[in-house]
Amino acid sequence: MNYFSSIVIVFVGGGVGSIVRFLLGKWVNGLHTHHFPFGTLTVNIVACLVLGYVVGLADHRQLISPAARLFWAVGFCGGFSTFSTFSAETLSLMQSGFHVSTLIYIVSSLLFCLLATFGGIYLGELS
Repeated sequence: MNYFSSIVIVFVGGGVGSIVRFLLGKWVNGLHTHHFPFGTLTVNIVACLVLGYVVGLADHRQLISPAARLFWAVGFCGGFSTFSTFSAETLSLMQSGFHVSTLIYIVSSLLFCLLATFGGIYLGELS
Protein backbone atom coordinates (compact mmCIF):
# COMPACT_ATOMS: atom_id res chain seq x y z
CA MET A 1 0.00 0.00 0.00
CA ASN A 2 1.53 3.29 -1.06
CA TYR A 3 1.32 6.66 0.67
CA PHE A 4 -1.34 8.07 -1.69
CA SER A 5 -3.65 5.06 -1.32
CA SER A 6 -3.29 5.30 2.47
CA ILE A 7 -4.39 8.93 2.34
CA VAL A 8 -7.41 8.05 0.20
CA ILE A 9 -8.39 5.22 2.55
CA VAL A 10 -8.19 7.51 5.60
CA PHE A 11 -10.04 10.28 3.75
CA VAL A 12 -12.94 8.04 2.73
CA GLY A 13 -13.13 6.37 6.16
CA GLY A 14 -13.08 9.75 7.90
CA GLY A 15 -15.84 11.08 5.68
CA VAL A 16 -18.05 8.07 6.32
CA GLY A 17 -17.34 8.24 10.05
CA SER A 18 -18.20 11.95 10.18
CA ILE A 19 -21.53 11.40 8.43
CA VAL A 20 -22.42 8.50 10.74
CA ARG A 21 -21.43 10.61 13.77
CA PHE A 22 -23.68 13.45 12.62
CA LEU A 23 -26.66 11.18 11.97
CA LEU A 24 -26.32 9.11 15.14
CA GLY A 25 -25.75 12.16 17.36
CA LYS A 26 -28.76 13.98 15.91
CA TRP A 27 -30.94 10.90 16.28
CA VAL A 28 -29.97 10.27 19.92
CA ASN A 29 -30.32 13.95 20.85
CA GLY A 30 -33.74 14.01 19.18
CA LEU A 31 -34.94 11.34 21.60
CA HIS A 32 -34.80 13.69 24.60
CA THR A 33 -34.93 17.34 25.63
CA HIS A 34 -32.44 17.14 28.51
CA HIS A 35 -29.33 19.35 28.57
CA PHE A 36 -27.08 16.29 28.94
CA PRO A 37 -25.12 15.52 25.71
CA PHE A 38 -26.34 11.95 25.24
CA GLY A 39 -25.61 12.07 21.50
CA THR A 40 -21.90 12.71 21.89
CA LEU A 41 -21.62 10.21 24.73
CA THR A 42 -23.31 7.54 22.60
CA VAL A 43 -21.15 8.32 19.56
CA ASN A 44 -17.94 8.13 21.59
CA ILE A 45 -18.92 4.83 23.25
CA VAL A 46 -19.80 3.27 19.88
CA ALA A 47 -16.56 4.61 18.35
CA CYS A 48 -14.54 3.04 21.17
CA LEU A 49 -16.35 -0.27 20.72
CA VAL A 50 -15.68 -0.23 16.96
CA LEU A 51 -12.03 0.76 17.46
CA GLY A 52 -11.52 -1.97 20.04
CA TYR A 53 -13.12 -4.52 17.73
CA VAL A 54 -10.89 -3.47 14.83
CA VAL A 55 -7.80 -3.66 17.02
CA GLY A 56 -8.87 -7.09 18.22
CA LEU A 57 -9.38 -8.29 14.65
CA ALA A 58 -6.29 -6.66 13.19
CA ASP A 59 -3.66 -6.79 15.91
CA HIS A 60 -4.64 -9.77 17.99
CA ARG A 61 -6.15 -12.08 15.37
CA GLN A 62 -4.63 -10.72 12.12
CA LEU A 63 -8.04 -11.18 10.43
CA ILE A 64 -8.21 -7.89 8.54
CA SER A 65 -5.75 -6.30 6.17
CA PRO A 66 -3.61 -3.26 6.98
CA ALA A 67 -5.76 -1.25 4.55
CA ALA A 68 -8.98 -2.28 6.34
CA ARG A 69 -7.41 -1.44 9.71
CA LEU A 70 -6.38 1.96 8.37
CA PHE A 71 -9.88 2.62 7.01
CA TRP A 72 -11.68 1.63 10.24
CA ALA A 73 -9.23 2.62 13.00
CA VAL A 74 -7.75 5.84 11.62
CA GLY A 75 -10.34 6.95 9.06
CA PHE A 76 -13.78 5.87 10.29
CA CYS A 77 -13.14 6.02 14.04
CA GLY A 78 -11.12 9.22 13.66
CA GLY A 79 -14.01 10.89 11.87
CA PHE A 80 -16.65 9.23 14.03
CA SER A 81 -15.36 9.89 17.53
CA THR A 82 -15.33 13.42 18.78
CA PHE A 83 -13.11 14.40 21.68
CA SER A 84 -13.24 18.06 20.73
CA THR A 85 -17.05 18.03 20.99
CA PHE A 86 -16.79 16.24 24.33
CA SER A 87 -14.45 18.98 25.56
CA ALA A 88 -16.67 21.82 24.32
CA GLU A 89 -19.82 20.26 25.78
CA THR A 90 -18.09 19.65 29.11
CA LEU A 91 -17.06 23.31 29.25
CA SER A 92 -20.57 24.40 28.29
CA LEU A 93 -22.12 22.28 31.04
CA MET A 94 -19.69 23.78 33.57
CA GLN A 95 -20.36 27.35 32.43
CA SER A 96 -24.12 26.76 32.59
CA GLY A 97 -23.86 25.67 36.21
CA PHE A 98 -24.70 22.01 35.61
CA HIS A 99 -21.90 20.79 37.86
CA VAL A 100 -23.38 17.39 38.67
CA SER A 101 -24.10 16.74 34.97
CA THR A 102 -20.54 17.82 34.16
CA LEU A 103 -19.09 15.32 36.60
CA ILE A 104 -21.42 12.55 35.41
CA TYR A 105 -20.52 13.29 31.79
CA ILE A 106 -16.77 13.18 32.42
CA VAL A 107 -16.87 10.03 34.53
CA SER A 108 -19.37 8.19 32.32
CA SER A 109 -17.45 9.11 29.16
CA LEU A 110 -14.19 7.80 30.57
CA LEU A 111 -15.67 4.68 32.15
CA PHE A 112 -17.99 3.63 29.32
CA CYS A 113 -15.49 4.43 26.56
CA LEU A 114 -12.77 2.38 28.25
CA LEU A 115 -15.21 -0.48 28.82
CA ALA A 116 -16.40 -0.28 25.20
CA THR A 117 -12.81 -0.36 23.90
CA PHE A 118 -12.02 -3.35 26.09
CA GLY A 119 -15.26 -5.04 25.03
CA GLY A 120 -14.51 -4.42 21.37
CA ILE A 121 -11.02 -5.89 21.69
CA TYR A 122 -12.50 -8.91 23.46
CA LEU A 123 -15.11 -9.39 20.72
CA GLY A 124 -12.44 -9.02 18.06
CA GLU A 125 -10.30 -11.64 19.72
CA LEU A 126 -13.26 -14.04 19.83
CA SER A 127 -14.02 -13.61 16.11
